[in-house]
Amino acid sequence: MSRDKRLEGNPARQRMRRLAGVFGLSLLLASCQLLGDGTSIGTVAPGTLRPGLAADIGAKEHPRVVATYGGVYEDPGAERAVASVVGRLVAASDDPSQSYQITILNSPAINAFALPGGYLYVTRGLLALANDTSEVAAVLAHEMAHVTADHAIKRQQRAEAKQFANQILSDVVQDSEAARKAIVSSQLSFARFSQVQELEADAIGVKTLARAGFDPYAAARFLESMAAFARYQSADKSSSSAPDFLSSHPSTPERLQIAVRSARQIGAPGIGERDRDRYLSQINGMLFGDDPLEGFVRGRSFLHKALGIGFTVPPGYILENSPEAVLASNGSGTAIRFDGADVSSYANLSDYMTSGWINGLLPETVRQTTIGGVPGVTAAAITQGWSFRIAVLRIGKTGYRFIFASRSPNAAFDQEFRQTIESFRQLTPTERARLRSLRIKVIKTSPGDTPRKLAIGMSGVEASRRLEFFSILNDLDPNQAIPAGTAVKLVVD
Repeated sequence: MSRDKRLEGNPARQRMRRLAGVFGLSLLLASCQLLGDGTSIGTVAPGTLRPGLAADIGAKEHPRVVATYGGVYEDPGAERAVASVVGRLVAASDDPSQSYQITILNSPAINAFALPGGYLYVTRGLLALANDTSEVAAVLAHEMAHVTADHAIKRQQRAEAKQFANQILSDVVQDSEAARKAIVSSQLSFARFSQVQELEADAIGVKTLARAGFDPYAAARFLESMAAFARYQSADKSSSSAPDFLSSHPSTPERLQIAVRSARQIGAPGIGERDRDRYLSQINGMLFGDDPLEGFVRGRSFLHKALGIGFTVPPGYILENSPEAVLASNGSGTAIRFDGADVSSYANLSDYMTSGWINGLLPETVRQTTIGGVPGVTAAAITQGWSFRIAVLRIGKTGYRFIFASRSPNAAFDQEFRQTIESFRQLTPTERARLRSLRIKVIKTSPGDTPRKLAIGMSGVEASRRLEFFSILNDLDPNQAIPAGTAVKLVVD
């Protein structure tokens, strides 16, 4: 949550400026992300595509993709881990003449996607979840298959216009039509390939993986890890409608079946290179989770060292940090957005609250308040079937904004709103000094080490969830002892 990305200019002109940039991204981008629905737009009639269009599309969109995902992540070890597989995969692909540009994005999201023209992207979050070279190779082989099969161009030819991606809680903010349509999505969503194309890329990717000498079962293994991580991230694990990797892909069981079947056509398990030790040594020390410039999510708390602020959401909420806002949701249909705005032109916060930036504001609900010595104002709004609770807390020229949304408001909704805003505070110098980035630390296990024992030393995760997180991160059974000498990942600060 950087100051540059979070604090806006004159509210009347720039309230959702960054949302406009988000929705303005070309939806030709082919996302293979864990969370989010997908969309695409196209205006070119079939048969009118000119030569070189794919490369032009990729070159045009590349800078905006990099900016949207926090920039390029530069880490020599991570770069070597990716570069070590690219040449082998290209040589084994269906089109060895196709050139690629691979970019590691500075995002904690578990994500990989492709642009036309050979632009491939993996996030550092995905590299952190992978446990060996073959799993990274499986992801890249899948994305290369999208490129060699011209999936994005085929979707452009069909011109499948779909609704724009959702952006959490934008209904309450008066701005562009695209922003008003947004409700509760907590991830930036791009054009997705059709399910048929995803399954095709899975099958092609496994064959490419095997031809390059990697473990062909890595694709199925990493699909299971991603599905487990999606379940871990979900606030309501019993909800089948919770957004996850499946929302833009065929069902995980179907993909697993195809991945395993494709691998079995090549050989029995145990064939091909995995190279766990070398891969983990290359990502040792890699940044994990939020970039320090965007602030830190620590369990249910958000803390920003540079801005010197923090707050905590109630139990049951899952926090997610993004360049535009801090987002949270629970399993009961309540969503939260936290961001900042320049309020220096307003003599008091009541004037700001009633200045027209909120759709459906109920003027009679506007109330002055003070939270931990910080002046603020609260209000309520109703629009398009949603009920909102809004708070703005002022420190200097900045108004920190909390927006709660629910279709079914009740006493708990109001209580959780009040509990969250009352947790807002200014960090002490000691707290700010102690805030440090999380990193991946790779160790070799000792005799007697168990997942439960090693998970105790993890940082940045609630104590009650450390064992589950450690097991998913390392693809290990939480109830089984770990053989001595096994390389495992810890998250430490």
